[in-house]
Amino acid sequence: MKSLSAVVLAGAGWLALSVLPAQAESSCSTVKMADPGWSDIAVTNGVTAFLLEGMGYQAKIDTLAVPIIFGGLKDGLVDVFLGNWMPAQQGFYDKFVATGDVTQLAKNLQGTEFTLAVPSYVYDAGIKSFADLNSQADKFDKKIYGIGAGAPANASLQEIIKKNEFELGQWKLVESGEQAMLSEVARAVKRERYIVFLGWTPHPMNVQFKMNYLKGGEAYFGATGSVHTLTRKGYSEACPNVGKLLSNLSFTQEMENSIMSTLVDKKTSNGDAVKAWIKANPAVLDQWLSGVKTLDGGDALAAVKAKL
Repeated sequence: MKSLSAVVLAGAGWLALSVLPAQAESSCSTVKMADPGWSDIAVTNGVTAFLLEGMGYQAKIDTLAVPIIFGGLKDGLVDVFLGNWMPAQQGFYDKFVATGDVTQLAKNLQGTEFTLAVPSYVYDAGIKSFADLNSQADKFDKKIYGIGAGAPANASLQEIIKKNEFELGQWKLVESGEQAMLSEVARAVKRERYIVFLGWTPHPMNVQFKMNYLKGGEAYFGATGSVHTLTRKGYSEACPNVGKLLSNLSFTQEMENSIMSTLVDKKTSNGDAVKAWIKANPAVLDQWLSGVKTLDGGDALAAVKAKL
């Protein structure tokens, strides 16, 4: 006859085993996402959060600097990052993704451009490449306006300055957040003052300003690029339903520009702009939610459509 302690231990073991699947499912119910404070990633995070919440999950989005995001993915503190811009983040890719510490799950956008830009009146005056900048150094006050400190694009610009590429060794990189940089651009454009800054597409700046991208920086920024979805190592195996959704997610520049333009023009919230776009383009849900279930195993497509 089994002792009471043996029965208790056996019962506890069975209980633990029965609870494990529920705990595993529960651990996937909150999806920890990161936002570096960029308008385009706010849009793609907004789309993903809308889908997840329609499926019964909770999306937790934290605003973090890019180096912190990659470190968080490696340490398991961040689940998902939709803003792996390549080749601009090649250094971070080499340090975290190529080593296997972080997983590059899918390409979510292609045909991007991310390099130095100038207002069109500056471009028309003859500043068409990186090599042209120093010829009018005084007009630019020898300043290049970048984004937040720690951004890979800023690191590339610092390297250009350090190596005196394009005779820019005496120039200074002004680091600030995306909105602060664009406010500086807006002030310069209003006065038709010379300014050079980091530009990229998709982004509403391409609609707000008449601007042109400079040639010559391809070794640092690429001629064209793509954006990838990253996850912490093993995430798709631990949370296969969310992993399937993330693998399905792909966006277009037209979609992102449209949502961002709505945000700027109508001064609406990111969530409302995302919802309005999906409601007007419901066919995208068929691809995004193919093979995906709700948190409790139901029909994800029906559940998300019900949220529209």
